[in-house]
Amino acid sequence: MTIAFRYPVSNLPKEPSSPTSYRQAHGSALLGVAEARAPGSCGELVQGIHRGGYFLVSCPVDFYSRVRVELRSGGSGKVENEIDAPEGFDKTCQAVALTLDSLNQSGLAVRVEISSPIPRGKGLGSSSADATAAIAAASLACGKELTPEEIACLALRVEPTDGVMFPGIALFDHRAGTVMERLGPPPPLEIVALDWGGNVDTLDFNRVDRRSLWESAAEETAQALALVRRGIQEGEPVLVGQGATISALAGQRVLPKQELARVIEFAEANGAAGVNVAHSGTVIGVLLDARQKRGLSIFRRAKAEFPEAEAVHHFRVLGGGVRVVKTAA
Repeated sequence: MTIAFRYPVSNLPKEPSSPTSYRQAHGSALLGVAEARAPGSCGELVQGIHRGGYFLVSCPVDFYSRVRVELRSGGSGKVENEIDAPEGFDKTCQAVALTLDSLNQSGLAVRVEISSPIPRGKGLGSSSADATAAIAAASLACGKELTPEEIACLALRVEPTDGVMFPGIALFDHRAGTVMERLGPPPPLEIVALDWGGNVDTLDFNRVDRRSLWESAAEETAQALALVRRGIQEGEPVLVGQGATISALAGQRVLPKQELARVIEFAEANGAAGVNVAHSGTVIGVLLDARQKRGLSIFRRAKAEFPEAEAVHHFRVLGGGVRVVKTAA
């Protein structure tokens, strides 16, 4: 599938960087190639409205999207960049196109390869991971390394996104990008995540005006954020779990999850730190203090306790940020 994109980009760094600045272009010469990966997320630790603005606190996990971008001279005389990518990844292609346009790269033949095990429509951050990795790989193939803030701005031009492009745990305005705050490295946490099926489309979900519902939970959201912020500062999983549980319960007003009460009961019975949810997805996570090394045993218990669940995952919470796999030019 070949797609031609041409998008205007504003408020982004404009570097007058020609493809020939790092390799002379003749015919279909290889101009640059880069591969990057970015983590998915297991829902959010907190989400809602705080001080009048939307925000979420990211929950990056060891579940990666990997994207390779190869740039060649187009040789066809076209102004547009022609992007060849797997079917079903239009938003990722758009992210690549926006990145190249922001760096004044045009008339290129672009090949995008995407490898990701992250299920879609579950709240596991598949689109955010794809876009983050794609933007990073495209810019690196041009010989330019973008900052997390620049990657976030580009990703938001495609759709709402979480903050997995930031190192550590981030507080991020996932709609407008007006707030970007790095809270610190994650405490030692594992997650046993349960999914009872179904899908939530991020774009469709965010088109519906739910502001009054989020505002009705503002008090709980503020309490949850304070606990999670303190838990990250102190490296204390229990505080993070307490805050995430408050946010999960508050989120029932916005996107109810029928099994949340059962999962909370399971978490309490097994000495978990708390629970978290994908506020605009389907998964519910049981947060565990990783220092206790009980993740695998709780994972097995969860599979036995909830045999009707469509999927049960076992994750490790880690810091966000792009991982560069390789570059060449």
